Amino acid sequence: MKLEQNDKSILFSNTSIPDLFFTEYLSAANGDYIKVYLYILFLSKYDKDIKINDLSKKLALPLKTIQDGLKYWEDAGLLIKKHTGYILVNLQEVELLKLYTPKLTSSPEDIQKNAKNQYRAKAIENINNQYFQGIMSPSWYSDIDLWFKKYHFDEQVMIALFNYCFEKSALHRNYIQVVADSWYKNNIKSFSDLDQYYEKQEKIISLKKSIIRKLGLNRNLTIYEDAYVEKWAIDFGYSLEIIEIALKRTTSKSNISFEYLDKIISDWHERNLKSVAEIQEYIKNSKQKQSNVEAMKKLTNYNNSNKRKYDNLDDLYANA
Repeated sequence: MKLEQNDKSILFSNTSIPDLFFTEYLSAANGDYIKVYLYILFLSKYDKDIKINDLSKKLALPLKTIQDGLKYWEDAGLLIKKHTGYILVNLQEVELLKLYTPKLTSSPEDIQKNAKNQYRAKAIENINNQYFQGIMSPSWYSDIDLWFKKYHFDEQVMIALFNYCFEKSALHRNYIQVVADSWYKNNIKSFSDLDQYYEKQEKIISLKKSIIRKLGLNRNLTIYEDAYVEKWAIDFGYSLEIIEIALKRTTSKSNISFEYLDKIISDWHERNLKSVAEIQEYIKNSKQKQSNVEAMKKLTNYNNSNKRKYDNLDDLYANA
């Protein structure tokens, strides 16, 4: 990549970083990737060819990290790859295009001027002051406005969404979008819906800890095991008392299989067994049926054995 030489000495030279970089990209980027971007921004003022190997040595970063960093900023839209190198994109221009995409976004002024959205505007102002120190980028206004329309969240839920992501140290668009999608799939629209969701999640977390303890596991559940537990608790509506009946059936097994547990519990659900008493009665009847079957097999084997003896005697007398 060719760069223009600055007439000033490096002693008096400055590298300007737009505030948008701090509000839009800093929190989501890996620290090494930030080093790569800032150094490229610095070198872009000078008329030199930049080699990736030189960047690796100068920044004391592995070559792959440099390559991954360049790819990251390329995907983020801050770099444009060309045959001869990279072009740094103007951040203000990128955000300006986001703001004025027709029929897709609304400016902060539009939201504030709309009388019907005064309460919503107040919620957005709350988000700006609490999570962005009052310097939220204009593009965030558009995103929040679109999320209101897409997910039908009330204002308290939208504030709770940002608070949740802030507490997770993940206050960037991609993560917020994932959480918002999850809440929407769980039919969360009002704050009371969210409160019930949290209560349900707390119960599931407690249930998972109880299962880990009762099975004697020295690890957390995998994502697949988590999915099984959520299926039993949410889809089937089974309590720990019911699930524990299935857990006890694994005590004789050296390798605990959640797939095996799921087959047992799913069978109960398919038979519309909803209480501990119903399941215990079903298990008792199943054992009785099994006992009857085994007794019948023994009787059949005994009769067949005697019949063979009689047949042998008949053969003996016939030969005599």
